[in-house]
Amino acid sequence: MSRSGKDPDTRVKTAKKRTASSTRWLARQLNDPYVKQAQAEGFRSRAAYKLAELDDRFALLKSATKVVDLGITPGGWSQIVRRRAPRAGVVGIDLLPTDPIDGVTIFEMDFMDDAAPALLTEALGGAPDLVLSDMAANTVGHKATDHLRTMGLVETAADFAIAHLAPGGAFVAKVLAGGTDAELLALLKRHFTAVKHAKPPASRKGSSEWYVIAQGFKGRAGAAEPNA
Repeated sequence: MSRSGKDPDTRVKTAKKRTASSTRWLARQLNDPYVKQAQAEGFRSRAAYKLAELDDRFALLKSATKVVDLGITPGGWSQIVRRRAPRAGVVGIDLLPTDPIDGVTIFEMDFMDDAAPALLTEALGGAPDLVLSDMAANTVGHKATDHLRTMGLVETAADFAIAHLAPGGAFVAKVLAGGTDAELLALLKRHFTAVKHAKPPASRKGSSEWYVIAQGFKGRAGAAEPNA
């Protein structure tokens, strides 16, 4: 314990086969209070607190009964849903394997697969009232390309939400610095009564991620196209 009463940062030595960037990442993980809290409370990742903080602000789970978790792995968001809305049906999908979560139906497949939307809604037994997406494309190191790849996933998730949400439902998705592209933002504003951006405290300060929160889905027939 330091003189200030706080635990001193854990120092990580650079191993022969570990790069300097890997060493920095490991040190950050070891000293991250959200990582420690997640381990103590049984959450699979620190990302769980991002949804918890968004829910605290926007009451996303207050009346949720059917929830879709896009990009579910490792499962932290669905864990939050199960704890805060234990009666809600939850369905998740991811290309990567996800350990089972009690009360959650998980599909290990590509969300971009044409069969995915029907599988998700059939597993829920009806239209979702909340669609969550923490998906992000694997980065290639080129900022513009990485942005386009991730925004492509956001657009696909938004299309799914607009096509399947129950009236009054909500959509939450990870976007990058700068927020939602103008065309997608206009689409969301046509279909939802409120569209906002937020960066939860659990999102690292140096991270470029933000979240778009669209609430009050008007229904597919309730959003008039703008005048030409």
